[in-house]
Amino acid sequence: MKKTETHNKLLPHLFRQEYAKMTAVLCRHFGLHHMDIAEDIASDTFLKASEHWALNGVPDNPTAWLYTVARNKAKDYFKRTAIFETKVRNEIIPESIENEGEFDYNGRIIADSQLAMIFAVCNPANPSESQICLALQILCGFSVEEIADAFLTKIETIRKRLQRGRKNLRNNSFQITTLNETDIRSRLPIVLRTLYLLFNEGYFSKTSSKQVRIELCSEAMRLTLLLTENTLTNTPQVNALLALMCFQSSRLDARTDIRGEAILFDEQDKSRWDQSLIQRGNYYLVNATDRQEVSKYHLEAGIAYWHTAPADDSKWTHILQLYNQLIVVEYSPITALNRVFAFAKVHGKDKAIVEAEKLGLEQNSYYHALLGYLYAQTAAAKSIAHYEQAIQLTKSPTEKRTWQKEITLLRQDKR
Repeated sequence: MKKTETHNKLLPHLFRQEYAKMTAVLCRHFGLHHMDIAEDIASDTFLKASEHWALNGVPDNPTAWLYTVARNKAKDYFKRTAIFETKVRNEIIPESIENEGEFDYNGRIIADSQLAMIFAVCNPANPSESQICLALQILCGFSVEEIADAFLTKIETIRKRLQRGRKNLRNNSFQITTLNETDIRSRLPIVLRTLYLLFNEGYFSKTSSKQVRIELCSEAMRLTLLLTENTLTNTPQVNALLALMCFQSSRLDARTDIRGEAILFDEQDKSRWDQSLIQRGNYYLVNATDRQEVSKYHLEAGIAYWHTAPADDSKWTHILQLYNQLIVVEYSPITALNRVFAFAKVHGKDKAIVEAEKLGLEQNSYYHALLGYLYAQTAAAKSIAHYEQAIQLTKSPTEKRTWQKEITLLRQDKR
């Protein structure tokens, strides 16, 4: 073992990366109606790691160590609990933990377990929003606050959805089983929505002290990539979503500076954009082409493609046209505000201010941040007032710092 102090930094990272995966693997053996047991074992595993590693140092293969401990804890549970003999044994799927020679924790098995869990949780016995909430919490490790931000909903509303959803899973004894083609295709839209929200939280976190959470982006891309490798799930929408993720990920390195502070799009160093990811995005966008289907993922992937394209006179016109289509397919305040930003690039900031104020989103921090940007060159006092309002409304520490920086620059210019 490595006698270092790095466990204080490594363990939280591993928890974010592995807790949801470990829970998914354990649920393959316990069944979804006993998911609380799987979550308890995963939590106990990380608790033991925090105690053991502090005294003995970090093991050479910390991930293998965690899954070995989880395996042993699961076996101990089966041995000492009467539930195993009376209720659980007959319900456990064939690949029982006790029958395994070794606990397989390689990447493919874990990812497959997560996808199997996502499809199991996305069961029509629950309303679609509850399905997504459960998947984000159980499989993606989202807090209640993060889910509430993703849905633009009150925290208490999310808590109730999660409680009802978990109760339904237990009462219906959902199992992780091989689904037929009809089930897979009917559940796929909810699965894609879950992966979309997972990626979005990584790409632009509203609750973390870091604006970009690369581990969440990577996880969403990895699971979406697995969907493209299955003939039943390799659909145009899946490819469009993966294209969107590739295009957006290509700009991750340019979106923050060495201190982790946000860099606005107009100020990004385009030489830092990852061209290999842009090319992969092009590949999946071509695969997504289907004249019979134009989903929100197609439109958003198209917008992301044009953002990575070289600047020319038609670039923002194309982006605005795609936003015009997207806002019809699926309206959201963020889409409406992003459309106004594109509108400003095409028609100028003065006309964009009129468009923005029509939206009436006074309680939205991005609404005020956008108006702060639009007024910056012509009315510094109004710009500052809107940025100050945006700071009051956001919970993101990164956004507060970014908008405060804009206020500072505006005040310096006034002098």
